[in-house]
This record gives sequence, C-alpha cells and structure tokens, in this order.
Amino acid sequence: MLSTFSSSISALLDARAEGYTLPAGLYTREDVFGADLDVFYRNHWIYIGLECDVPEPGDATVIDIGSTSLIVLRDDDDNIQVVHNVCRHRGSRLLDAGPTVISKLVCPYHQWTYELSGELVYAPHMGTNFDKSCRNLKTVNFKSIGGLIYVCLSDTPPQDIANLEAVMEERLAPYDIRNAKVAYQTDVIEKGNWKLTIENNRECYHCAANHPELCVSFVEQDFGYDADTLSQEDRAEAEEYQRLYEQRIKAWEAGGYPSAPVEQLAGHATNFRTQRLIISGKGESQTADTTAASAKLLGKMSRKDLGDTHLWGHNSWNHFMGDHAVTSMVIPLSANRTLVRTKWLVHKDAIEGVDYELAKLTSVWIATTDQDGELVGRSHLGVEDPAYEPGPYSPFTEGQLDNFATWYVERMRAHGY
Repeated sequence: MLSTFSSSISALLDARAEGYTLPAGLYTREDVFGADLDVFYRNHWIYIGLECDVPEPGDATVIDIGSTSLIVLRDDDDNIQVVHNVCRHRGSRLLDAGPTVISKLVCPYHQWTYELSGELVYAPHMGTNFDKSCRNLKTVNFKSIGGLIYVCLSDTPPQDIANLEAVMEERLAPYDIRNAKVAYQTDVIEKGNWKLTIENNRECYHCAANHPELCVSFVEQDFGYDADTLSQEDRAEAEEYQRLYEQRIKAWEAGGYPSAPVEQLAGHATNFRTQRLIISGKGESQTADTTAASAKLLGKMSRKDLGDTHLWGHNSWNHFMGDHAVTSMVIPLSANRTLVRTKWLVHKDAIEGVDYELAKLTSVWIATTDQDGELVGRSHLGVEDPAYEPGPYSPFTEGQLDNFATWYVERMRAHGY
C-alpha cells in the first residue's frame, strides 16, 4: 500500500487532465521535488556533460545532483570514468565542485589514495589484514553517446537508452563531439521548477514575442501553427515551406546525413527527440547574422548548409551545427530553483580571435537563456498563486508539452506514485 506521502502525490497525478498543464503542487511542493529527484534524476538516464570536458588524462570535473556528487575524469589509459565523489573510508568528499587536474584521487581528510581508475592503492594505518580491493571507489552506470555523457544512478538503468545510442552515434559522428573543445560555459539559475524549464524549452509559441535574437535563425513554421487562422497567402507560404523542408530532408539524407524526426517519448522510459531543421537567413548557424561563427568546422564537417541537428531529453537540449554546437543540461536545485548549464563547443584546434569571435559564437544563446530564465521565473510565480489552475496546451504549438506531462505522470506511476 502506498504511504500517505506517496498517496498525496498520487492524488496530484490523478488530477492531471490530458491536454492541460500539471496541477500546481507538482511544480511547487517539496515532497514532489524529492520524488522528482529520485524518479527522474536517480532512476532515469540523465545528461551530465561531455567527454571534451576532460580532454587529457588527469582532467576531472565534479557534477552535483541533489545530495549525489559525481566525478567525471579521464584516466591514465585515456578512458572516461564516472565515480562517486565519496571516499570509501568515512565518506569525505574527494574533490570540490568544478574542474581540476589530478594525478591520483587523494582524500584530503585521511589521505586514502585512489588511482584514476578508482582503485584504492593507499590506506595508511589500516593494518596488515585490511583488504584494499573491497574499498575501490563506487562506479556509476554511464554511456558516452557521440561524446555526450549520460549516467543513471540506479543499479537497474532503463535499457531503452540503446535506442538513443543507436540513433545519435550515427547522427553525431560527423561533428566528432568527443574531440571538440568547450569554448565557453554559462551557469544560469532559473527561479522556477525544473519541469517549467523543460516545458519552456519544448515550445516556440513564445519565441516571436520573447526571442528576437533566436528567431533570426529559426523558421517560424517549424514550431507549429493553426492553419485555419492563416490568411490564404500565409497558408500558401507555410505549404511551400513544408515542401521545401521535405526536399531538404531527402537531399540531406541522400548525402549521408540522417535528418528525419526520431522520437521516444510517452510510453517509454528514456525520453528523447531529434531532428535536423533548416536554419533561416544565410542558413549556416544560430548566430546574429546566421553565418558560421567559426571558420574551422566541427569534426569531419565540410559543409555549412546542414542546418541544426537538435536533440533533447528530459534534462537537456542540444544544437549541433557545422561550425559549433550548443549543449544545455538542467539540474534541479530545489522546488523553485533550477540550474541551466550551457556550453558552446568548437573544433578542438579552433583558436579564439583567429577562427572565431566569442561574442558572435555565444550572443544568441546567452540572450535566449537569459530571456528563458525570466519567463520561467514568471511562470513559477504564477503556479504558486492561489488563482492558478491548469490551463490548456495549444494543440498546434504545444503538443510536445502535453507529451512531456503525459510521460512525467507515466514515469511517476511506474515508480510507485
């Protein structure tokens, strides 16, 4: 039988109506926040970073998710490792948050020392009968998919991550994200629940009024419209664009660049969607003038006209273009605070001031992320208001939000709520 704690959350899940936003408590309550961390950040695959965050042996970085702290590192054999940031002696944190360079992992408390593989090699004053092999660092289930690192903190991770792996290894291969480099990173704390952050990212209903920089490179028709309300001229324009897009998809795929939409959403454990979209204007990149920000293209790319390959999951969104990529991950901090960490990637040999200018590379998504943060904050204030009641999603522009809310309820149910 479900506990009172679970039953109260269950009642909120019961109250969610198809086609409508979630009940307020699912965004605002602390017990729901705790359940969300457990279900979606411990028992599902989440994106936490990149292989190129740790490009050389000895490079390490710490990512905190709730009370869990993880170390992503590159070991002496040039392999990626993900281990818990917990000494096997008395639990001390080994490394502080953020990036660092190490030759071994040495606990600052009592100097227990681990190889970069996680093997315990030195534990002073523990006696001759002490078995070090039983005290190696705890490892984490992880996968590098095209250079993007996904982890699952559960001992029984969802197996359908294999579908994401199969789709995205092929799609990301030309960009060679494993051998890119991080040109810039921002951390933005949004004053809202993580689900509001994801919902805001899943639609562009709000884009025309709020994202002038981003809309320069986006094609409005890609994000849905009510054809019945369009003028004859606008309807003809939308239909012509659809024909153009279908032709472009065929041409891209004929050239060896998978482009058609692939999605695994409601009805599955691992949530993702990918599609290659046309970039408007000059068609090269998501920059202020839609031309490439970097003269040195990513990986094996030789063309600037391959649009924007986007990929999103339940805690991330990513855009891969010929010249650069933008990746964002979402980490809940509290019921009403969410970290959005965004990274801009360029070819590993690209030189700032020679191959690219940082302002051109970053300006569009810096502005967009700041704008989104304000919108999420306004949304959270609204769902906290006693006057809030779930509102209807637009069937034309917000269908993916309905899909996300449906998936959210399904996965909560699957974990006993």
